[in-house]
Amino acid sequence: MVISVDFDGTVVEHRYPKIGEEIPHATETLKKLMADGHQLVLWTVREGKLLNEAVEWCRERGVEFAAINETLRDNNERSHNTRKIDADIYIDDCNIGGLFEWEQVYHLIHDHCSYHELIREAKRSAAAQNLAKPKKKGWFGF
Repeated sequence: MVISVDFDGTVVEHRYPKIGEEIPHATETLKKLMADGHQLVLWTVREGKLLNEAVEWCRERGVEFAAINETLRDNNERSHNTRKIDADIYIDDCNIGGLFEWEQVYHLIHDHCSYHELIREAKRSAAAQNLAKPKKKGWFGF
């Protein structure tokens, strides 16, 4: 699959124009996705020197992009430039509900899991944890 990835707020914390701290497990997950055979496209508002810094930051951590701010696939059906990167999946902090934790991102992609399945799993896990806790007897716990 072709996976479009935002940089600021997604791979690193928002500190634009500086590069923020890495969001936990971001580059680790991107490297796993590359190892699984997915093609990564960096899709960011960064340009020029700031873009080069972001690409180098990723490269130093073992993340190589198949394309940067451009579509990988040649789609002859389009008669004009849509300005939107053509990808199968978009990973961006501006998603409805925000950015998932990177472990969840990997699970969704690798295991072909839906958002609804992820929520159901979380609810089952929370319910199992609640069953393991001793119940309070009253308002004050006695």
